[in-house]
Formats: sequence, structure tokens, C-alpha cells
Amino acid sequence: MDVFVVVVGISAICWGLTMLAIVNIILKDFGSIQNKVIWGVVALIPFVGWIIYFMFGSRKGVRKAV
Repeated sequence: MDVFVVVVGISAICWGLTMLAIVNIILKDFGSIQNKVIWGVVALIPFVGWIIYFMFGSRKGVRKAV
């Protein structure tokens, strides 16, 4: 049971960080819709997409004025 709890916990953390990356992508302007879609697809790669996005993609976009 302990292994199950650890796996579920890690999965929940990865899912939460993926959702954070997706929201960040939605709120930023990447210059073109193609770039936004590409970063969205990268962020959805299981377990590592959000890491790739936050390492390389999060600095490329400009936050939209609200």
C-alpha cells in the first residue's frame, strides 16, 4: 500500500505541475498560435513535459496584459 500512495502522490504532483504549465501557456503570448500549440503539446508529455516547458519555454512567452 505504501508504494501505491507514493505513486499516486508523485502522479498528482506531476498532474498539478502540468496544469500549471498549461495555464501559464494560455496566459502568455508566444508570437504565433503555432508556437503556443507546440508548447502546449510539449507540456502534455507525461511526467517530463512540464519540466521541459519550465526550463525552455516559459521564458520565451510574454505575459499578456490583463
